[in-house]
Amino acid sequence: MNGELDQLGDRWRLRFTRELEYPAEKVWRAVTEPAHLDAWFPQRVTGEWRVGAPLKFESRDGEHPAFDGEVLACEPPSLLEFRWGPDVIRFEIVPHAEPATGCTFRLSDVFGELGKAARDGAGWHTCLDFLAHHLAGTAAPWTTVERWSEVHPGYVERLGPAAATLGPPS
Repeated sequence: MNGELDQLGDRWRLRFTRELEYPAEKVWRAVTEPAHLDAWFPQRVTGEWRVGAPLKFESRDGEHPAFDGEVLACEPPSLLEFRWGPDVIRFEIVPHAEPATGCTFRLSDVFGELGKAARDGAGWHTCLDFLAHHLAGTAAPWTTVERWSEVHPGYVERLGPAAATLGPPS
């Protein structure tokens, strides 16, 4: 369940894989429909999920400036890739051989600054934990800050000090 870090030339990639007990179509809705995204994704997303479409990312409380993105790939219900500011986020949903048993969900984040890997790794880990609770229809037993604070030290330890030069998100 922990993220893995790879170097891709002059960029870095965090990768997460979660086995989910839900059909691919349900997970697709959770990663594309605004009401579902609000339950787990770090920002509100405005735009249409079609290749080339512009996206806008806004903080829920207006505490951070909005920024732009763009849909890079969209193949319902299995692949969604978009530019999230300078990062590229990719969601892959692979149904199990027996679709009723669920699917494999993969999230990757490609970015340029190694120093944010532990911070963002803990952030995506937390988001995916919230996604799992949302899919189950249960409330998470912690806040975002509590969960991030719990998992972040493990990312610092696993990824090393060079991957942890940027502190917690504001």
